[in-house]
Amino acid sequence: MQERRVIRKIVDRSEAPSGRSPAVVLIDPKYAHNVGMVVRLASCYGFKQVWFTGERVSLDISFRKRLPREERMKGYADVEIINYDYPFEQFKDVVPVAIEVRKGSEPLHAFEHPQNAVYVFGPEDGSVSKPHISHCHRFVVIPTRHALNLATAVATVLWDRQYKAWLGGGDGDLLTPGEFEGRGLVEFPDDIVW
Repeated sequence: MQERRVIRKIVDRSEAPSGRSPAVVLIDPKYAHNVGMVVRLASCYGFKQVWFTGERVSLDISFRKRLPREERMKGYADVEIINYDYPFEQFKDVVPVAIEVRKGSEPLHAFEHPQNAVYVFGPEDGSVSKPHISHCHRFVVIPTRHALNLATAVATVLWDRQYKAWLGGGDGDLLTPGEFEGRGLVEFPDDIVW
């Protein structure tokens, strides 16, 4: 039987967990399925926490309501999901990085990821709010022709972090899902012509 996750809004700072970097902070997200996908991405890339602010996304699991699929899957139970409006209070010695379209933002392809980064993403229908942006030390833009979906933006940044760590000989552990989950690798028949 799968363990049931309880996610609740934290109001009192004393109840909020300590922040662990690297982490993702979502500012006032609009859609639960994007939060769920970010949880999945965090697990895939070895992040232990996803924080989100605001009350637009309900993770209420009361009668006949379910969490998005990603938040219910056993494989992603290694990621804490924290709904707290003051996430920066809980982190020490981190570099908050806002992924934001703004003047002076560094393009992602030239960005060097800090080991202790906390990646901050604005909502699907807006930008990172002024009170939250004031905590950010670095600003990064993903060079695309149009704005990306929230979960796609997170995926792009986390993949870029892992890839650059691997290129630099760092901790970019390049596991396949089959290796990590113990399913092995897919073997191709010898008669396939590429």
